[in-house]
Amino acid sequence: MIRLLVADDSALMRKLLGGIFAAEGDFEVAFARNGREAIEAHARFVPDVVTLDVTMPELDGLACLDAIMQARPCPVVMLSSLTAEGAEVSLDALARGAVDVIAKPAGAVSLDIDRLAPLIVRKVRAAAGARPRRRPRPAAVASPARPPAPASAAGEVAGLVLVGTSTGGPPALEALLGGLPADFPWPVVVAQHMPARFTASLARRLDGLCALTVAEVSHPMPLARGHVYLGQGDADVIVARRPAGLVAAPAPAHPDHPWHPSVDRLVASALDLLPPSRLVGVLMTGMGRDGAAAMTELHRRGGRTLAEAEETAVVWGMPGELVRAGGAGRVAPLDAIAAELAGLIR
Repeated sequence: MIRLLVADDSALMRKLLGGIFAAEGDFEVAFARNGREAIEAHARFVPDVVTLDVTMPELDGLACLDAIMQARPCPVVMLSSLTAEGAEVSLDALARGAVDVIAKPAGAVSLDIDRLAPLIVRKVRAAAGARPRRRPRPAAVASPARPPAPASAAGEVAGLVLVGTSTGGPPALEALLGGLPADFPWPVVVAQHMPARFTASLARRLDGLCALTVAEVSHPMPLARGHVYLGQGDADVIVARRPAGLVAAPAPAHPDHPWHPSVDRLVASALDLLPPSRLVGVLMTGMGRDGAAAMTELHRRGGRTLAEAEETAVVWGMPGELVRAGGAGRVAPLDAIAAELAGLIR
């Protein structure tokens, strides 16, 4: 049995979430009405995984998360409203040690919850097997000084780095992108599974933490060195050709792919336009297998691929599938991926 603690100040949400997991048959569920009750229940019930509402009385979700990670770290999934403030708080929670975030229904909760139930169950199941890491509270970081990319670089790229990640991805992206210099020679395109309202906030956060310029792909954007292009949540991001050169472009979520932005679709689009020798695929922490098939094909055709090692991945689903398929040219722990990538480009 998976021991789940549901902490939410809404009696309706507690009831609905309790019903979803009771129907699964292999969850034992306890409840807390606020942050203080959650801390007490965490000590008494000893859950395998916690769902934690961001906004709660007496003690909010972030303060409760900090207490949990100090007392006995366990996987925590944040439940957040689809607002700009909710997105910022959720990203802060991920930096402090939460492993994933679920967007709360924006409309009639009792109607939308049935549609979201399969996703909620999948995320909580994946989180229950995750490796949470206690992290220090992130400090405010000034935007690094960056030399502007030369105008001639736009659309005339020597190659592309394609990055895929899901559960545990935002802190992994901080570690990877934060380790790359401002003059990194190849553009980086990222497919991070995340709700639509959250990726703009993530792009701003990453832009302030690393030397590269990071932007959400809300419209076709010419590819240029020194830049990172983050796909919009709940949609796909592809590489396309325009008269002036290659661009990163948003695309409606394709029904053939269960997760979005789809890593498989991103890599396939790049393979259609560039020779494999000019592509590097990086697959990091995340549940499922998105990206494994396309990056294995990239590897088979002579491209270079890099998978995050099991010992550092919060969930070794996606990179593990790439390794098992024989598609990982190299395997490296998170803190070594930036150096490995720089070596591959050289």
